[in-house]
Amino acid sequence: MPLYAIGDRTPTIDPTAFVHPDAVLIGDVVVGPESSIWPTAVLRGDSGRIVVGARTSIQDGSVLHCTSQLDTVVGDRCVVGHRVHLEGCTLEDDSLAGSGSVVLHGAVVRSWGFVAAGAVVAPGTEVPGGAMAMGVPARIRPDAAPRHLIESAVQTYAANAHWYNAELRRLG
Repeated sequence: MPLYAIGDRTPTIDPTAFVHPDAVLIGDVVVGPESSIWPTAVLRGDSGRIVVGARTSIQDGSVLHCTSQLDTVVGDRCVVGHRVHLEGCTLEDDSLAGSGSVVLHGAVVRSWGFVAAGAVVAPGTEVPGGAMAMGVPARIRPDAAPRHLIESAVQTYAANAHWYNAELRRLG
């Protein structure tokens, strides 16, 4: 897997995490236990820090970046869907960012918050726990987050991290 230092900033990956060989981690990136980083994901901690908690999945094609003022923090048991863009934001424990969504500077998705596929969460927005952010720009729908989807996806991707660590092999 391509791991890069920039200056004195280097990635730190828990030994139980799975990072696909086609993912790219640059700079101050921390990946927690049993988490998974999937193909073509890019986590670039060049001007700040990116933290991925335990049992969290960063799925295919996602881009995580930060700023010199705002780290990007993804908590424990989070699901970051395919092609998600996170920049200088926080996803608290047990939250989900759906495929193709964008969460921008200073936004916070609280525990059990849900960002719908394709939604754009504007800078400084708070998605309360149990709520869903939908649309462009995202509007908040209180008490609409499908909690069971988060729990199910966390279990699936944590199991996949173990499976891939044990059995993934390159052919050709």
